[in-house]
Amino acid sequence: MALGPVAILGGTGQQGSGLARRLAAAGVHVIVGSRDPQRARAIFASSSSSPTIETLDNGSAAAGADTVVLAVPFGTVDALLDEIATRLKDDAVVIDLMVPLSFTGGKMTMMAVAEGSAAEHIRTRLPASVALACALKTVPAHRLDRADEPLECDDFICGDSDAARARAGELVSCLAGLRAVDVGPLSRARSIEHLTALAVAINRRHHIHDARFRVIGL
Repeated sequence: MALGPVAILGGTGQQGSGLARRLAAAGVHVIVGSRDPQRARAIFASSSSSPTIETLDNGSAAAGADTVVLAVPFGTVDALLDEIATRLKDDAVVIDLMVPLSFTGGKMTMMAVAEGSAAEHIRTRLPASVALACALKTVPAHRLDRADEPLECDDFICGDSDAARARAGELVSCLAGLRAVDVGPLSRARSIEHLTALAVAINRRHHIHDARFRVIGL
Protein backbone atom coordinates (compact mmCIF):
# COMPACT_ATOMS: atom_id res chain seq x y z
CA MET A 1 0.00 0.00 0.00
CA ALA A 2 1.29 3.45 -0.92
CA LEU A 3 2.20 5.76 1.93
CA GLY A 4 -0.50 8.44 2.23
CA PRO A 5 0.12 12.16 2.78
CA VAL A 6 2.99 12.85 5.18
CA ALA A 7 3.21 16.12 7.12
CA ILE A 8 6.67 17.10 8.34
CA LEU A 9 6.42 19.69 11.11
CA GLY A 10 9.70 21.53 11.43
CA GLY A 11 10.36 20.78 7.80
CA THR A 12 12.74 23.68 7.20
CA GLY A 13 15.60 22.38 9.36
CA GLN A 14 18.26 19.96 8.12
CA GLN A 15 16.45 16.89 9.36
CA GLY A 16 12.99 17.91 8.20
CA SER A 17 13.95 19.36 4.84
CA GLY A 18 16.19 16.43 3.99
CA LEU A 19 13.40 14.00 4.83
CA ALA A 20 10.90 16.05 2.81
CA ARG A 21 13.09 16.00 -0.28
CA ARG A 22 13.85 12.30 0.01
CA LEU A 23 10.19 11.36 0.43
CA ALA A 24 9.07 13.65 -2.39
CA ALA A 25 11.67 12.11 -4.68
CA ALA A 26 10.18 8.71 -3.81
CA GLY A 27 6.75 9.90 -4.95
CA VAL A 28 5.23 10.58 -1.51
CA HIS A 29 2.81 13.50 -1.08
CA VAL A 30 4.73 15.69 1.39
CA ILE A 31 3.24 18.59 3.34
CA VAL A 32 5.79 20.73 5.16
CA GLY A 33 4.40 22.45 8.24
CA SER A 34 6.01 25.67 9.39
CA ARG A 35 5.29 28.72 11.54
CA ASP A 36 6.19 30.67 8.39
CA PRO A 37 4.82 28.85 5.32
CA GLN A 38 6.09 31.54 2.92
CA ARG A 39 9.64 31.03 4.17
CA ALA A 40 9.22 27.27 3.84
CA ARG A 41 7.93 27.70 0.29
CA ALA A 42 11.02 29.73 -0.61
CA ILE A 43 13.33 27.05 0.83
CA PHE A 44 11.85 24.32 -1.37
CA ALA A 45 11.34 26.45 -4.48
CA SER A 46 14.75 25.54 -5.92
CA SER A 47 14.31 21.80 -5.32
CA SER A 48 13.63 19.55 -8.30
CA SER A 49 11.05 17.75 -6.15
CA SER A 50 9.30 20.96 -5.09
CA PRO A 51 6.13 20.29 -7.15
CA THR A 52 5.28 17.46 -4.77
CA ILE A 53 6.09 19.42 -1.59
CA GLU A 54 3.19 21.46 -0.23
CA THR A 55 3.82 24.12 2.46
CA LEU A 56 1.24 25.08 5.11
CA ASP A 57 1.09 26.28 8.69
CA ASN A 58 1.66 23.51 11.26
CA GLY A 59 -1.99 23.04 12.18
CA SER A 60 -3.21 22.79 8.60
CA ALA A 61 -0.38 20.43 7.68
CA ALA A 62 -1.19 18.12 10.59
CA ALA A 63 -4.90 18.13 9.76
CA GLY A 64 -4.29 17.05 6.17
CA ALA A 65 -1.97 14.09 6.73
CA ASP A 66 -2.23 10.42 7.66
CA THR A 67 1.32 10.49 9.01
CA VAL A 68 2.68 13.45 10.98
CA VAL A 69 6.43 13.68 11.55
CA LEU A 70 7.77 15.79 14.43
CA ALA A 71 11.13 17.23 13.35
CA VAL A 72 11.43 20.12 15.81
CA PRO A 73 13.83 20.67 18.72
CA PHE A 74 12.64 18.91 21.87
CA GLY A 75 12.35 22.19 23.77
CA THR A 76 9.63 23.40 21.39
CA VAL A 77 7.52 20.26 21.12
CA ASP A 78 5.03 21.05 23.90
CA ALA A 79 3.92 24.28 22.21
CA LEU A 80 3.67 22.48 18.87
CA LEU A 81 1.55 19.67 20.32
CA ASP A 82 -0.76 22.22 21.97
CA GLU A 83 -1.24 23.73 18.51
CA ILE A 84 -1.94 20.52 16.58
CA ALA A 85 -3.41 17.98 19.03
CA THR A 86 -7.05 18.73 18.27
CA ARG A 87 -6.43 18.86 14.52
CA LEU A 88 -4.89 15.41 14.11
CA LYS A 89 -6.95 12.74 12.37
CA ASP A 90 -8.27 10.08 14.76
CA ASP A 91 -6.38 7.36 12.91
CA ALA A 92 -3.21 9.39 12.31
CA VAL A 93 0.24 8.09 13.18
CA VAL A 94 2.71 10.56 14.66
CA ILE A 95 6.40 9.78 14.13
CA ASP A 96 8.88 11.30 16.54
CA LEU A 97 12.40 12.06 15.26
CA MET A 98 13.74 14.11 18.16
CA VAL A 99 16.40 13.40 20.76
CA PRO A 100 16.59 15.49 23.97
CA LEU A 101 20.24 16.49 23.70
CA SER A 102 21.69 19.72 25.06
CA PHE A 103 24.92 21.36 23.92
CA THR A 104 26.09 23.92 26.46
CA GLY A 105 29.61 25.24 26.69
CA GLY A 106 30.73 22.68 24.13
CA LYS A 107 29.51 19.81 26.32
CA MET A 108 26.82 17.35 25.23
CA THR A 109 24.32 16.07 27.80
CA MET A 110 21.03 14.23 27.73
CA MET A 111 18.21 16.44 28.98
CA ALA A 112 16.22 15.08 31.92
CA VAL A 113 12.80 13.89 30.74
CA ALA A 114 10.43 12.83 33.50
CA GLU A 115 8.71 10.22 31.32
CA GLY A 116 12.03 8.59 30.39
CA SER A 117 12.34 9.63 26.74
CA ALA A 118 11.20 12.29 24.30
CA ALA A 119 8.83 9.75 22.76
CA GLU A 120 7.15 8.86 26.05
CA HIS A 121 6.85 12.56 26.87
CA ILE A 122 5.06 13.10 23.55
CA ARG A 123 2.78 10.10 24.12
CA THR A 124 1.31 11.72 27.25
CA ARG A 125 0.36 14.79 25.21
CA LEU A 126 -1.30 13.12 22.23
CA PRO A 127 -4.96 12.06 21.95
CA ALA A 128 -5.48 8.39 22.78
CA SER A 129 -6.80 7.78 19.24
CA VAL A 130 -3.49 8.83 17.68
CA ALA A 131 -0.68 6.27 17.46
CA LEU A 132 3.00 7.11 18.01
CA ALA A 133 6.22 5.64 16.64
CA CYS A 134 9.87 6.65 16.59
CA ALA A 135 12.17 6.67 13.58
CA LEU A 136 15.31 8.37 12.24
CA LYS A 137 16.62 9.27 15.69
CA THR A 138 20.10 7.86 15.04
CA VAL A 139 20.48 9.09 11.44
CA PRO A 140 22.65 12.26 11.42
CA ALA A 141 20.55 15.27 10.42
CA HIS A 142 23.19 16.64 8.04
CA ARG A 143 23.44 13.23 6.38
CA LEU A 144 19.69 13.12 5.92
CA ASP A 145 19.84 16.61 4.43
CA ARG A 146 22.21 15.44 1.66
CA ALA A 147 19.22 14.09 -0.19
CA ASP A 148 21.15 12.79 -3.20
CA GLU A 149 23.29 10.44 -1.08
CA PRO A 150 22.13 7.01 0.17
CA LEU A 151 22.02 6.72 3.96
CA GLU A 152 23.71 3.29 4.16
CA CYS A 153 22.70 2.32 7.69
CA ASP A 154 19.95 0.78 9.80
CA ASP A 155 17.20 2.72 11.55
CA PHE A 156 15.73 1.61 14.87
CA ILE A 157 11.94 1.82 15.04
CA CYS A 158 9.74 1.50 18.09
CA GLY A 159 6.12 2.39 18.76
CA ASP A 160 3.00 2.02 20.86
CA SER A 161 1.34 -0.45 18.45
CA ASP A 162 2.10 -2.81 15.60
CA ALA A 163 0.33 -0.43 13.24
CA ALA A 164 2.45 2.53 14.33
CA ARG A 165 5.67 0.60 13.83
CA ALA A 166 4.46 -0.63 10.44
CA ARG A 167 3.75 2.95 9.33
CA ALA A 168 7.19 4.09 10.48
CA GLY A 169 8.76 1.16 8.64
CA GLU A 170 6.84 2.08 5.50
CA LEU A 171 8.20 5.63 5.69
CA VAL A 172 11.77 4.42 6.26
CA SER A 173 11.50 2.02 3.31
CA CYS A 174 11.08 5.05 1.02
CA LEU A 175 14.59 6.26 1.87
CA ALA A 176 17.43 4.85 -0.23
CA GLY A 177 20.02 2.85 1.67
CA LEU A 178 18.09 2.77 4.96
CA ARG A 179 16.77 -0.43 6.57
CA ALA A 180 14.15 -0.36 9.31
CA VAL A 181 14.85 -2.51 12.38
CA ASP A 182 11.78 -2.97 14.59
CA VAL A 183 12.92 -3.01 18.22
CA GLY A 184 9.50 -3.16 19.86
CA PRO A 185 7.54 -1.01 22.31
CA LEU A 186 7.75 2.75 22.73
CA SER A 187 9.82 2.39 25.90
CA ARG A 188 12.75 1.31 23.70
CA ALA A 189 12.99 4.97 22.65
CA ARG A 190 15.09 5.44 25.80
CA SER A 191 17.80 3.17 24.41
CA ILE A 192 17.55 4.64 20.91
CA GLU A 193 17.97 8.19 22.18
CA HIS A 194 21.04 7.17 24.19
CA LEU A 195 22.46 5.53 21.04
CA THR A 196 22.20 8.91 19.35
CA ALA A 197 24.19 10.47 22.18
CA LEU A 198 26.75 7.69 21.72
CA ALA A 199 27.02 8.41 17.99
CA VAL A 200 27.62 12.10 18.72
CA ALA A 201 30.31 11.16 21.25
CA ILE A 202 31.99 8.87 18.68
CA ASN A 203 31.96 11.69 16.13
CA ARG A 204 33.58 14.08 18.58
CA ARG A 205 36.19 11.69 19.90
CA HIS A 206 37.30 10.49 16.46
CA HIS A 207 36.87 13.80 14.60
CA ILE A 208 34.30 12.44 12.16
CA HIS A 209 30.74 13.47 11.31
CA ASP A 210 28.69 10.54 10.04
CA ALA A 211 28.76 7.85 12.78
CA ARG A 212 25.62 5.72 12.57
CA PHE A 213 24.59 2.11 13.12
CA ARG A 214 24.12 -1.17 11.27
CA VAL A 215 22.99 -4.46 12.80
CA ILE A 216 25.05 -7.43 11.65
CA GLY A 217 23.46 -10.87 11.49
CA LEU A 218 19.88 -9.71 10.98
